[in-house]
Amino acid sequence: MTLADEVWVLLEEALAVYRDSPRAVAWLRGHQARFAEPVRVAVAGAPRTGKSTVASALIGEEFVPTGTFTWYRDGMRPRATVGPHEVPIARRDGRAFVDAVDADRVTVEWPSRSLREMTLIDTPADAPVEQVYGEADAVLYLTRHVHSTDLRYLRTAHDHPVARAAPVNTVLALARADEIGGGRIDALSSAKQIARRYRREAQVKPLCQNVIAVAGLLAVAARTLRAEEFAALASLASLPRTELEDHLLSADRFVGEDFPIRLDPSVRQGLVERFGIFGVRLTTTLIRQGFDTQVKLTGQLVQRSGLGELRDSIGLYFTGRHDVLKARSALLGLDVVLRNEPRSGSVGLAVGLERILATGHDFRELRLLAALQGGRTKLPGELDAEASRLVGGLGTNLLARLGMEYEPTEGELRHVVLDTLGRWREQAANPALDHGQRRAASVVVRSCEGMLAGLS
Repeated sequence: MTLADEVWVLLEEALAVYRDSPRAVAWLRGHQARFAEPVRVAVAGAPRTGKSTVASALIGEEFVPTGTFTWYRDGMRPRATVGPHEVPIARRDGRAFVDAVDADRVTVEWPSRSLREMTLIDTPADAPVEQVYGEADAVLYLTRHVHSTDLRYLRTAHDHPVARAAPVNTVLALARADEIGGGRIDALSSAKQIARRYRREAQVKPLCQNVIAVAGLLAVAARTLRAEEFAALASLASLPRTELEDHLLSADRFVGEDFPIRLDPSVRQGLVERFGIFGVRLTTTLIRQGFDTQVKLTGQLVQRSGLGELRDSIGLYFTGRHDVLKARSALLGLDVVLRNEPRSGSVGLAVGLERILATGHDFRELRLLAALQGGRTKLPGELDAEASRLVGGLGTNLLARLGMEYEPTEGELRHVVLDTLGRWREQAANPALDHGQRRAASVVVRSCEGMLAGLS
């Protein structure tokens, strides 16, 4: 029986115990329904970190922030609803605008390949951390620099019995990365180095699965680049570099009257708003370097903005763990019912919940992965990195776990799995390792046995 099956059975038992409580039944049925949904990913963070901009970049359409919880789902046609009522989606300066005054929640359906495997939830800055992590299966947390307030927010998300037993899936993004280093042309490289440094910091590592840098403004401009914008950027790139650089020192100088070519000030203002001064500087440089078509330029901007790495992280840590994240959310939902409406029959449910958390191998993998990443568990030599990979640290499919970069034959695959299983069984019984290390090796052994069973 899979983890999802075990949790489903427990929810069915809970529905029987709480059958006379309409509120509890609706809550539990809702969590059952979530199993069939894409992974819910909340975009959270402090004010002015660019949450709506990053959400737009992931969707591939520029949306005006609504100021409230906005759920973006895949749909056959553009459509927005507030409760049961459909509301119009208007276009303003090329951006999609949803009129949702005083709404607590807006749902937007939008045809998007990115939304087929996840539902994005753009959260307001003042949203309670409990609500964000309660409604989402995973969180993309944005910040400019990691401050104590960010660490407190993330620690609060982990301060729950279920969260401690099944670590929260969070990716931390250094948003507005183009502003690092004064907007120099190498700003994004500097931001990526800072992100790598944060990954190693003892305070940050236990609170998230990855730290990346992303320039949201550049990413959304790349995904929605218009032909007239490319033409304007190409005109700018045709200028001598020294002549253009003087006008890229500030936005005021760029939109000023003494510009060297006849490019309308309103066009230049639009470029600044869409790309930022850093983005204009980068795009003109790239066009000069040979990325002189709209397709070539778009590909480079997506890569350089950090959007590609962000998508990879979402796939690796969120959508790739769909079933375990849905099971975790369901157990959190059941815990809410047990705490709010305790009754005699709920004791057995609490025992079942604790049993699944303690023995469910998917959760044991997550705990070990978090312990390895946070440095709470250390294995000697190369075993540390191998253990992290085998329990899904680089992806949960078989080839990613085994670190194989080619398509092996069935015989090769079986040989590698058996060899890996044998080596880790030796480590699980190795007297030179301490108890915690042998216990970690035992989790890896169970993962290898699962791979072998999958082959059989």
